[in-house]
Amino acid sequence: MALFGTDGVRGVANVDLTAELAVDLAIAAAHVLGEIGVFAGHRPKAIVGQDSRASGDFLEAAVVAGLTSAGVDVYRVGVLPTPAVAFLVKESNADLGVMISASHNPMPDNGIKFFAKGGDKLADQVEAQIEARLGEPWDRPTGVNVGRIISDEGAKERYVNHLLSTISTKLTGLNVIVDCANGAASTAAPSAYEKAGATVKAISATPTGWNINENCGSTHLEPLRKSFTFSRRHLLQSAPV
Repeated sequence: MALFGTDGVRGVANVDLTAELAVDLAIAAAHVLGEIGVFAGHRPKAIVGQDSRASGDFLEAAVVAGLTSAGVDVYRVGVLPTPAVAFLVKESNADLGVMISASHNPMPDNGIKFFAKGGDKLADQVEAQIEARLGEPWDRPTGVNVGRIISDEGAKERYVNHLLSTISTKLTGLNVIVDCANGAASTAAPSAYEKAGATVKAISATPTGWNINENCGSTHLEPLRKSFTFSRRHLLQSAPV
């Protein structure tokens, strides 16, 4: 049975998707991408992000450890949406990106998604090569050849600015309700709408690590409907005669 599915490697965190597997995936990815020439002539660079799941902390640490032990410099961007990692890979001319997320799956699940240089999804044949190389013996770099870890504090702001650059009309006068599902968009989405000029009400935007997708988000629309109904009623009552 193939380890990679249609959108990376997914499973119950710490059962199917363990720290050990995350380390091995990162190392194998570095080896495969290096051998097919992605790192040719320069020190390799990766962008690593995650959603708000508690398990993302240990999985992110494992991915970062695997990549840096294989000689890749890692830029940690923290909790951001998956498209942000794709954008940041392209924007920074990184050699690969890794997003740790299981999207709308229940909280106990998690996933590891790889992005190729340019921010596109890693090709299926490259994923197959990575899977085939898991756990193989290898010569470990030492000294100046091990990777470094850099915290990219400005990543969210650059992503939000990128989103703003894609619209030509301000959202001034619009009232927007954003259901953030207590997930990766909990800060970036409200910020983007506000900077675009909208009046924003963010719901389910207080992630704890355990409440992602819990009775909210794309699979639970009731809170969004209730919030919309209340806001619409309030606007009608407050409208000038």
